[in-house]
Amino acid sequence: ETREPEVEGAVGDESDWIWRPLFVVTLAGIIIALLVSGMNRYITWIDRPIEQVLVDGATRHIDKVQLQTQIKRGIDQTLLNVDIKKLQESLVEQPWVSEATVRRTWPPAIEVNLVEEIPVARWGERGLLNNEGDIFWPDLKPEYTRLPKLSGPSHETVRIMQQFHDLNSLFAPFGLYLAGLELESRGAWNLELSNGLYVVAGRENLMPRLRRFLRVYKAQLADRIEQIEQIDIRYTNGVAVRWKPDEASAKQD
Repeated sequence: ETREPEVEGAVGDESDWIWRPLFVVTLAGIIIALLVSGMNRYITWIDRPIEQVLVDGATRHIDKVQLQTQIKRGIDQTLLNVDIKKLQESLVEQPWVSEATVRRTWPPAIEVNLVEEIPVARWGERGLLNNEGDIFWPDLKPEYTRLPKLSGPSHETVRIMQQFHDLNSLFAPFGLYLAGLELESRGAWNLELSNGLYVVAGRENLMPRLRRFLRVYKAQLADRIEQIEQIDIRYTNGVAVRWKPDEASAKQD
């Protein structure tokens, strides 16, 4: 008389044990499906065509409005499909761009932050150098003629710039600075000073020779610069002066 309820209880417990996992799995599936559906809708909503390109950064030589137009015309993907790395690399390839940071923003826009190259010297006839010794090749404007002109093997730019700074420190007490510095392929140095004087310095014992030249310059040549065409300091003692044609003729007379 008392055993039937016990059998019904046991059957009920077994039924719960079977259906509870199925219910949990089904519920989890529904939740995942809702999340995936919601995520897809969110991605569809956010992944829209680019509405705006913003270019920021302190620039003097880069036309930011023109660059904005150029970037926008070149983008035919939606926000999430834009290749940020490729766009960044294309910007850095432009002559005046030293660094570029590109990111996506909302509403659908691309935000670009630029660091512009700062020229510290000319390189040869067509290039410019930044303060790290990197060469870049923009369209040269007349204003760049005031920069000192450096030249030599392209893999020696850092060495040439360091020599340029060292020599300027040497000349500064005499009221001179370098307007040009050339390193020949064989390792010899040629200098052009701010007063127009051209100095053939060679490659051996450069600093001792230049110190000797400065002593001679201060004692005998400073007042006659307009008459001198070139000075060759590649000698053990003294320097060789090449006078300008008019001065040379006067000496012969």
